[in-house]
Amino acid sequence: MITFNSVTKTFEDHTVAVNDVSLTIEKGNLVTLIGPSGCGKTTTMKMINKLIPITSGTIKIDGKDISEENDVELRRNIGYVIQRIGLLPHMTIEENVSLVPRLKGWKKESYEKRVDELLDLVGLEPNLYKKRYPLELSGGQQQRVGVIRALAGEPPIILMDEPFSALDPISREQLQDELKSLQKSIQKTIVFVTHDMDEALKVADEIVVMKDGGIQQIASPIDLIQHPANDFVRSFIGEERVNQASNNKKEYLASSIMKPLVQNQHLTEVPKLSQDTSLQEVARVILLSQSDAVILCDQAGQPIGLIEKNHLLHELAGIPEEV
Repeated sequence: MITFNSVTKTFEDHTVAVNDVSLTIEKGNLVTLIGPSGCGKTTTMKMINKLIPITSGTIKIDGKDISEENDVELRRNIGYVIQRIGLLPHMTIEENVSLVPRLKGWKKESYEKRVDELLDLVGLEPNLYKKRYPLELSGGQQQRVGVIRALAGEPPIILMDEPFSALDPISREQLQDELKSLQKSIQKTIVFVTHDMDEALKVADEIVVMKDGGIQQIASPIDLIQHPANDFVRSFIGEERVNQASNNKKEYLASSIMKPLVQNQHLTEVPKLSQDTSLQEVARVILLSQSDAVILCDQAGQPIGLIEKNHLLHELAGIPEEV
């Protein structure tokens, strides 16, 4: 867990880059920091591994104040992936990936095995690639190596500073997919800086939107686009995304498929749910109650409609009912 408590960064020219930020990043989450240029997202990330010193406040990792940690030891236990990859051109891929394990004193057989495992993990055949040099790889392949180099020393935390922004759209999308897949298996705490909202929505468990050194909103991707906190967040997300999310949300509400109640229709022992209930929740209630229908009610609790089991099943399956 990474905890920011009233963290501020002021540079020598009196520029306040980060202003009184408090933030908790849960263990195993991939959190994106996003905002316009100069909003403080990169500075915020670089304070975690002390590449930029804090002016005031505290940052703690698993309860330990990083100001009390040795800089070199701290960084050896935090993976770091940058936009320009940063592979050492005179070293082979194997030497690049094993650099931190070797600095940490791993035995040769251990770091060689780790290199092979990681290359396999990102689809690079070890026997084919580990003896090559960075310039013998494509940009996408180099960036894959940059990612696994950050994983090689088995750090609990990985910082990623716009890692895919220099790649072509196809390579970028492939690496985003690989990162999501990779995170499911490695479950690291990842802080990912980006300026691309589509990328943030795709890869993140949680998104931190920043402006002028402060936090505007912290939310899951779905909550962010369905419930932007203010006009800035709404405009930064984009009206089209917000409106599309709103339309999608309506499509998944139970009220979107309910049938009106027939006058004098009496239904006993039928579950009652709010009209704002999701279709998934209706399905769950029908399964648990073994009922053939549910009644939907308005905010005052008055019955307004009905969803029958067979109608719901056809809707969820996308199959039109026979007339």
